[in-house]
Amino acid sequence: MSSCAHQRSSVTGWNYNDPKNGGFEVVPYEEQETGPGLVFIEGGTFTMGRAEDDVMSDWNNVPRRVTVSSFYMDETEVTNINYLEYLYWTARVFNSNYPQIYVKALPDTLVWRNKLAYNEPYVKYYLRHPAYQDYPVVGINWLQATDFCKWRTDRVNEFILVREGILDWNPSPQDADYFNTDTYLAGKWTGQVKTPMPDLNPNGNGERNVRMEDGIFLPDYRLPTEAEWEFAAYGLIGNTTLELIFQRRIYPWNGHATRNPDEKYIGQELSNFVKGAGDYMGVAGDLNDAGDITTPVYSYWPNDYGLYGMAGNVSEWVMDVYRPLTPDDEFEFRPFRGNVYQTQVKDQDGIVAEDSLRYAVRLIPGAGTSDQPVYDSDIVSVPGQVKYRTVDKNHKEDNLAERRNYHESDERDYQDGDVQSSVYYLDGDGAKANHPEGIMYQTGTKTLISDETHVYKGGSWKDRAFWMSPGTRRYLEEHQATDYIGFRCAMTRVGSPIGMGGKNEGGKY
Repeated sequence: MSSCAHQRSSVTGWNYNDPKNGGFEVVPYEEQETGPGLVFIEGGTFTMGRAEDDVMSDWNNVPRRVTVSSFYMDETEVTNINYLEYLYWTARVFNSNYPQIYVKALPDTLVWRNKLAYNEPYVKYYLRHPAYQDYPVVGINWLQATDFCKWRTDRVNEFILVREGILDWNPSPQDADYFNTDTYLAGKWTGQVKTPMPDLNPNGNGERNVRMEDGIFLPDYRLPTEAEWEFAAYGLIGNTTLELIFQRRIYPWNGHATRNPDEKYIGQELSNFVKGAGDYMGVAGDLNDAGDITTPVYSYWPNDYGLYGMAGNVSEWVMDVYRPLTPDDEFEFRPFRGNVYQTQVKDQDGIVAEDSLRYAVRLIPGAGTSDQPVYDSDIVSVPGQVKYRTVDKNHKEDNLAERRNYHESDERDYQDGDVQSSVYYLDGDGAKANHPEGIMYQTGTKTLISDETHVYKGGSWKDRAFWMSPGTRRYLEEHQATDYIGFRCAMTRVGSPIGMGGKNEGGKY
């Protein structure tokens, strides 16, 4: 952090990392660490949307050229063993006082049932039997997938602090002291620190916690956006010379066929999908895709980014809220529909409120019964995490009225589902009062589309080849799960879009 020759500020001339000059710290930083399980995806421009005939006549994936920033993505779908690790940790930490948190995380194994098929063995064995440990986890709804990403962020950042000697291993974390990244950064974490960071502030006590400015923590694990997933699935980096994409793709590989053209593997299926009526795995003696249901995540060839299973096996959740006309509305740079702007709950001094860390599990009387059904998201709140609230025009500190780029916290229905986009739009909120039947996307009365309906991408073991094209898109409500939808995590790339300290053709980072 300090040496005989200090780096100087180019605007004040004062030394960095010098207690005699105030102790402002600037750390050397070269490259974002690649998190466990991730592959670097160098971003760029591509044509997002329909790549072949719209045989379903959905007209919800109109081609449009967009740009995706570089990011990281899981090499494979999250597997059963990955998810069982999450369940095990959740049970150890919360089951004594908050068993509902574990129950909320459990996959719905009953998704395997079919009224006219015998699938009970999968209900009993698929999640927990070691024979399926490398198979993609299914029965996971969008909310559960999002919770897994949050948990993974904390466990990876905790591991990094242990590796760097800042924290010691905590083999038996409890609900009062388990590591949470936001809580730690807010200075509210109550766990034991092994070796604090040295503090160069002359007004301090000589030690401090890790800060975001230190560059030690990784960005959050999260679901990929629809644009990111589609871009990564095509893997067009393998078909690029300089700035020319010389061949578009229907699938994550070249050509119009689903079989391998290589002489060594000629005729072998490139993914796990339904080849025809009643044909889920081929003919005995030569099971071509060898997948009656899902298959182990490394069963087929990766695409040009090194990603496995981006065509079949299981479809995958993405972050986006579904709208059929999103391709017409979305921004051309980092397109995404689903923004709900939030901020941490703080006290009058601008400090994270103590009571927000200990908000307890909330149970609703009659929850889950036929008299008063509720979704999982309504049942459980996790204690020990920094509480967030949506940005609100009633909070003066949010300054919504003075912002130029947004005036609402919830932008999921912007230009497609909000009052202004209603055919009965009059003036402002008056449309809601005068023509309530004219407000679009009333779930349960007129459509399945709502702000809680999310996109899932790619084909699965239950689908025909059409759905293996990354440009196709489908949707499902966030609290529902199936036996053919899984997920993988992504992570934002910070800094240069070129990985490993590389340079572009112009020689600049």
